Amino acid sequence: MLQVPSKFTLVAGHGEGMTPLNSFDAALLDAGIGNLNLVRVSSILPPRAQLSPALQIIPGSLTPTAYGYLTSNNPGQVIAAAVGVGISSSDTYGVIMEYEGYCTKEEAERQVRAMVEEGFRMRSLQLKEVLVQGIDHRVEKTGSVIAAVVLGY
Repeated sequence: MLQVPSKFTLVAGHGEGMTPLNSFDAALLDAGIGNLNLVRVSSILPPRAQLSPALQIIPGSLTPTAYGYLTSNNPGQVIAAAVGVGISSSDTYGVIMEYEGYCTKEEAERQVRAMVEEGFRMRSLQLKEVLVQGIDHRVEKTGSVIAAVVLGY
C-alpha cells in the first residue's frame, strides 16, 4: 500500500526556452520542482495534510503533484496557471483544483478559487479556507507557466 502524503506546498513558475519542453523545464526550475519526477495526481488533498512552505525532497524522487501548465510560442501572448487548495472545516479530506489559460494571473486565480468552491459544494463539504497560487507570463519566444500543489511525507 502506498503511503498517504502528510504535507503539501503550493508553487508556481514561468520560463522561456528554445523548445516547448525546454520552456516547461525552465518553468519547473523557476517553481523549485525541476529536479523531481512529478507523478501527476488528481484533485484530493489527504486528510490532515499540513501546509509546509518548503518541502525538502530528494532530487529524482517520485513526487505526487497536482498541476496546471501551459506553453505557448506566440510572442506577446499572456499565459497563466493557478492552483487552489480547499481545506475542510472538519478533519476530512480537501480539494485541489488546477487551471491554465490565456489570461492574467488574477483571472486564473479567480477561476481556480471558484472551481474549489464548486468542488466543495459538489461533495457537500464545509469549506474553511482556500489557498491559491498563480502566475502569468508574457511570451517572448517560447514560454511556459506552471502552478502546482506538491504533496510530501
